[in-house]
Amino acid sequence: MTDPGGSAAPGGAVPDPARVFPLAEGDARCVFIRPSLTGTLVEAGEYSYYDASEDGGASFEESRTLYAFGPEMLRIGRFCSIGSGVRFLLGGNHVATGPSTFPFTMFPGAWQDGTLATFLAHDPSRGDTVVGNDVWFGRDATVLPGVGIGDGAIIGAGAVVTRDVDPYTVVAGNPAREVRRRYSAEDAARLARAAWWDWPVPAITEHAAVLMAGSIEEIEKAAASVLTSQNGESTM
Repeated sequence: MTDPGGSAAPGGAVPDPARVFPLAEGDARCVFIRPSLTGTLVEAGEYSYYDASEDGGASFEESRTLYAFGPEMLRIGRFCSIGSGVRFLLGGNHVATGPSTFPFTMFPGAWQDGTLATFLAHDPSRGDTVVGNDVWFGRDATVLPGVGIGDGAIIGAGAVVTRDVDPYTVVAGNPAREVRRRYSAEDAARLARAAWWDWPVPAITEHAAVLMAGSIEEIEKAAASVLTSQNGESTM
């Protein structure tokens, strides 16, 4: 992985989302995903990062996605935290309609020619894998194809996520099951409306402590302040 240049943010500054290594040059404990991407099958929002310290210099696509043959994609929101060893499976499902699950279509020649129509008729694709904003993945979690993970969810270390995860829900285990809800459905909806991850970076910086440990009421108050400021600027 290469960095577009410059240095890590000095004191008083905020991290540059265009940098690959926001902590220090070459510090793979924190790698911003978006500027490190080289392919077309992964999209990531600003400030989402992963721990690449055990990846041996491999890119996010090389080390964290499996069976990325397309057209299925991995879409990651903003401000996500992805621990060491987390993997996303984008494909690799076999047709399981009949008695054999062997992937005959994978092999060029007579097997592929004779089974392609059958494969397409029983397409095992589950679509894109979509991760919301501010999702935290514990070490060595695995996400299966086509899963949707809501904003603010927490994925426990070693979890195998086989189905969708609701916003602000903690899951763990194999297969991953709900451990608890961080907020009620009503409060999760309030946080979704506040959508702090879409605020201007100066506003996020100003209210970072509230975002980390504040109440929903405090976050709503901050969101209202941000909206008022934006509306004022738009009329100038």
